[in-house]
Amino acid sequence: MSARVQLATAEVEFDDLGAGTPILLLHGFPATRYLWSQVTPVLVGQGYRAIAPDLVGYGSSSPKPDVRLDMASQARWMWELLDRLGIDRAFIVAHDVGSAAAQLMVTESPARVRGLVILDGVHETQWAMDAIESIRAWDDADAARLSPVLARRLGKSQHLRTMLAAYAGEGGGARLIRAARALDPTQTASIGGRLRASRVRSLVLWGRDDRYLDIDSVARPLAELLGAPLVILPGGHFTPSDCPQEVSGAICEFVRTAAAIEASSSSQAAER
Repeated sequence: MSARVQLATAEVEFDDLGAGTPILLLHGFPATRYLWSQVTPVLVGQGYRAIAPDLVGYGSSSPKPDVRLDMASQARWMWELLDRLGIDRAFIVAHDVGSAAAQLMVTESPARVRGLVILDGVHETQWAMDAIESIRAWDDADAARLSPVLARRLGKSQHLRTMLAAYAGEGGGARLIRAARALDPTQTASIGGRLRASRVRSLVLWGRDDRYLDIDSVARPLAELLGAPLVILPGGHFTPSDCPQEVSGAICEFVRTAAAIEASSSSQAAER
């Protein structure tokens, strides 16, 4: 079920599917919640509640005028969304720069995060900004030309082409240019200590052929920081689209194991 909610400074459109343990799914750039459309049916089928929003300024979610679209703001909006849904604690699964928002959510409220899964995400200041520099410098007057260029560069599958169609036309291109200019790698530059101290159970998934965020220089240090297993998947950067079955299976196994450990710990604490 798709829904739309008015927050303090933004409107967020999201898919809210299934019931049970809530899993918040965050996309990155230049994506929308459609990135998860081949993953959510598996999560729902395994008895989980999948909540996949369009980040504000992306897809169909819109900010109020003059509101920043940086990932620190996205983190606050996502907590506000969960509050509006009456969800106190959730698993967070995040891709690409959406993982910056997820990491900031963890550092802000670690007790509310039951577990964190990062797919082809960011680490410290390594956000692959060179890959979007041309979009940040794009002429606003030519915004309508951006979507066809992205489709040629990134639309390697029908699934990705459908996702990128959200940014067609002048309005779509303008949204993407604004979102690109709002990205700020300094927001995760010095949060490593707080992430480590949070002790939130984590998993890192990475596409074997990711050409934007390197396994050795980004994935491995990130996994080490989080104390998380690193699982290499048979895909490129957009793993939820490239290999959705592998992604879904890894997420379900992680959530199932984390929930079992949590339940066991609670039971032992009650006995004491």
